[in-house]
Amino acid sequence: MPDLNGALQRFAGKIDLENVFAAALTLLVCLLAARLLLKLVRRLLGRTKLEERVRRYILAALKLLLYTLTAVFTAGSLGIDMTSLVALLSVGSLGVTLAAEDILGNVAGGLVILSSHPFAIGDFIESGGVSGTVEEINLNHTKLVTPDGLTALLPNKVLAASQVTNYTVLGRRRIVWKMTAAYGASTETVKAACLRAVEATEHILPDPAPAVYLTAFGESGVDYTVYCWAAAADFWATRFALAENLRAEFGRAGIEIPYNRLDVRIQKD
Repeated sequence: MPDLNGALQRFAGKIDLENVFAAALTLLVCLLAARLLLKLVRRLLGRTKLEERVRRYILAALKLLLYTLTAVFTAGSLGIDMTSLVALLSVGSLGVTLAAEDILGNVAGGLVILSSHPFAIGDFIESGGVSGTVEEINLNHTKLVTPDGLTALLPNKVLAASQVTNYTVLGRRRIVWKMTAAYGASTETVKAACLRAVEATEHILPDPAPAVYLTAFGESGVDYTVYCWAAAADFWATRFALAENLRAEFGRAGIEIPYNRLDVRIQKD
């Protein structure tokens, strides 16, 4: 305890009325400058297209930095040697940074996503082989709900560095459905049946206009591809309804849908 008492006495001896006055003045000036700077940054951020959450995060980080600098400057005005403390804080911040590298990477990725708007809540996206509807975006991860009702949490660090496909950003999605018809059916007959199936399907958009093309010649039949558009919210129901109508129209038109089969012929000598 004598060493501690001696250190306290030496510390108290360095603090006089002049140091206290200088520290109070430094504190007042730093707080005033911090307040003005925060007000200026808040006004500048208000003119940007950043989301409100991103603005709050930036202001909170700036406020923490300014108040930390205010404490350091005020302590220095009191005559406190801040060299060791600054070095200790630097080592500690380095250790925290290394330990929380993934977390900080996710935070940076979250800020990129929130500021660049590659997708929004309610969009159907695909990234890294995972697809689903965006339910939540925060600084650490993005929550998706997959078509089969599962919840997937994608790290923002990975999302920000990966290719992201947004299927609903345009408000509509294209339906592509391939049908195979037997070689005996004429091209005009197959195309007409496909277009009738499209007309019988609800929620298909007239613009862009639906189209049917002959796309390939297979081993047992000819491949035709139907292209049409539907609103993003109606995509899956419209796609399944179109498949049912295509089968029905092929049946009414007498168009055979081929399938793989093996013909065995026995030849007698």
